[in-house]
Amino acid sequence: MRKYEHRSEPLIPSTRFLLRLARSGSLAVMLIGASLLLGVLGYHSFEGMPWIDSLLNASMILGGMGPVDSLHTERGKLFASFYALFSGIMFLTVAAILFAPAVHRLLHKFHLDNEEK
Repeated sequence: MRKYEHRSEPLIPSTRFLLRLARSGSLAVMLIGASLLLGVLGYHSFEGMPWIDSLLNASMILGGMGPVDSLHTERGKLFASFYALFSGIMFLTVAAILFAPAVHRLLHKFHLDNEEK
């Protein structure tokens, strides 16, 4: 099953497009939640932080702000390094998932407009 319509097909109706946006948003939220859970578990197990501090640090790294607490163990520092790289990739992935339906619709519309001329 194709997720997007071919360029030779007409634009999908607005209601189906909104459903497509909602599916993309749901997938993005699930990826963010799973990434946050991974970070919380990692900070808690590798650095021995309390749950709330693990949540804070994972949220700040995932959001691009940087760590809050200083790290004391080598395992914790290694985890934080890999989690920061992972978070950067997740940021790009989630942005692509969120913007893909709108960009596809825009390009599809431009293509249809060019065919009419």
